[in-house]
Amino acid sequence: MDVAVIGAGSWGTALAKVLADKGHAVTLWGRSPEHLAEIDAARANKRYLPSAILPATLTTEPDLAKAVAGKAVVVSVVPSHTVRQVFAEAGKSMSSDAVVVSASKGIENESLATMDEVLKEILPGKVGTRLAFLSGPSFAKEVGANLPTAVVMASRDRAVAERCAGLFQAERFRVYTSDDVPGVELGGALKNVMAIAAGVADGMGLGHNSRAALITRGLAEITRLAVRKAANPLTLAGLAGMGDLVLTCTGDLSRNRTVGIGLGKGQKLKDVLAGMSQVAEGVKTTKSAYDLAERLGVEMPITRAMYRLLYEDISAMEAVSELLGRAPKHELA
Repeated sequence: MDVAVIGAGSWGTALAKVLADKGHAVTLWGRSPEHLAEIDAARANKRYLPSAILPATLTTEPDLAKAVAGKAVVVSVVPSHTVRQVFAEAGKSMSSDAVVVSASKGIENESLATMDEVLKEILPGKVGTRLAFLSGPSFAKEVGANLPTAVVMASRDRAVAERCAGLFQAERFRVYTSDDVPGVELGGALKNVMAIAAGVADGMGLGHNSRAALITRGLAEITRLAVRKAANPLTLAGLAGMGDLVLTCTGDLSRNRTVGIGLGKGQKLKDVLAGMSQVAEGVKTTKSAYDLAERLGVEMPITRAMYRLLYEDISAMEAVSELLGRAPKHELA
């Protein structure tokens, strides 16, 4: 099958490799022609995923229109805040019967729209109804190294979910299907906020008890907001919820946890981000999640504390004190 992967970072490259290793003809697009030329020459993405050797079935294309033209499947792996711009342009050249798989995780800052809501709005005709969403516990480096991984492919159309799951399914890349698009999307987006919080606790040296509490109560927050957006709460107990949350809050490869560790050690956000070569989605998603929770009247104290830390410049200790100083309540309330 002819597939376009839009986004040449570590995650885009890893997914492109999964597809190309299966024999699909994969076209990888990125913003920098120079970077794409480097990938072609080295048969590896030396900037973002240097250890993964890319097969001959993967080629690059710097022209977005050419990259998506005639492709049966187009995979979005650009940062969530760029999806609207990139796919508004890509949609002009996509086949009318194309399927879009979104592996971009986040919520727009201004509109507070999920990627599902953005893509349905901007893609033409029936393309905007053939959408699937890939999420779950999956570090790009480990996928690129062909280590065992399990993820979820969600679509409101079961046939689309099954087709797209089959596209990616491999011996060491297991893909489950789901019809719960909001649950899978919000689990993937909001876990990045909680990973920043877990990183803050680790950076402050608050111990394993604190991390476990943040993960558990973070899941409660994610579930409350997702259910308000019509998600199935059981989805958040699965790979796209608890699975991705645990990985991102505990794994040393987590960019969002890395941001939190820096903040917990007293660094300023701009200095932490200046030392990173890739996007930590949780920084922008924290603002979106906070604003969405306020709009919907959903209580999300960890999200609020992270918002205050990132955008109101309170200290990590003040954020922790706000969380610990809250009045006691029933766990399931």
